[in-house]
Amino acid sequence: MWPSLLYVGNHLQNSQTNLSYSAVLGPLLEQGGYEVSYTSNKTNKAFRLLDMLGTTLRFRKKTDLVLIDTYSTQNFYYAVLVSQLCRLLKLPYIPILHGGNLPNRLKSSPKLSRWVFKNAYANVSPSLYLKESFEAFGYENVVYIPNTISLENYPQHNRTYNIPRPLWVRSFSEIYNPTLAVKVLHELRQRGYDATLCMVGPDADGSLAEVKALAERLSVSVTFTGKLTKAEWIELSKDYNVFINTTNFDNMPVSVIEAMALGLPVVSTNVGGMPYLIDDGEDGLLVAPNDKMAMTDAICLLFEDVVRTEARVVRARNKVESFDWSRVKGLWEALLGRDEL
Repeated sequence: MWPSLLYVGNHLQNSQTNLSYSAVLGPLLEQGGYEVSYTSNKTNKAFRLLDMLGTTLRFRKKTDLVLIDTYSTQNFYYAVLVSQLCRLLKLPYIPILHGGNLPNRLKSSPKLSRWVFKNAYANVSPSLYLKESFEAFGYENVVYIPNTISLENYPQHNRTYNIPRPLWVRSFSEIYNPTLAVKVLHELRQRGYDATLCMVGPDADGSLAEVKALAERLSVSVTFTGKLTKAEWIELSKDYNVFINTTNFDNMPVSVIEAMALGLPVVSTNVGGMPYLIDDGEDGLLVAPNDKMAMTDAICLLFEDVVRTEARVVRARNKVESFDWSRVKGLWEALLGRDEL
């Protein structure tokens, strides 16, 4: 039993980043009686790393277990350094695997990966995709605990399927391929649909300027809201009737789970963990990555066969009931050794 936790991750609160998963999981653990401390909210990456390491060192005597958000890109090295400090301090730690491209990291950095993942108390994977990928590389200490939402916060509304009104929710980052959404809008309009597009999210790497420039070149009007709170984009979603996920790499994105909970039909690229979340044709539609024609065809299919679309929406909502905290908390209870959260 570990009543005191340190959560290491990107706990940033600025206009360039969406809230991290720690902002969801941490408070839920706190509600269950755990004492949870967090690091780091520093915007500068070097200062953030120093803060992570310094906080881990300072909290070593009052921390029972360290949770480490682990990604596949530059932030992977935060996990490397923090995990090795934990080993030095004899602190048990659990990497929480988020990066859809982590299997490539296991291949490109095998030694560093072994340092982090082989020595962990457990590795928590929010998708069966990553769990199977890690096991294929010989990691046996991987536990599947899906990302969680509170379904009560996701009301469903009646939607009309006359004109496609796609909604895109992610940070503007190259790996999420936001330009594809604009290309799809242009193709829909070329086919005679008076379609609209709304893109919600902060500019993470400068991609927003490229997306806006593309929209101008193609002469299509896109609504860019910038970063919204969870409640704000859920309210906004009432005005849209299809959710598109354009990413080139993915794991188990919370935004797609949320769209399914809201009753939005989902069209996503068939990458990473997406086929583990969406059963193509049954509770959503999957298409090849970076293929505007395939994604446009899938959206048109939704509007040509509304009866099937509405049936998929119902099945999708039923599926994501398993992601509600009332069910997921039991998996954390089992891992952390608490009788009750």
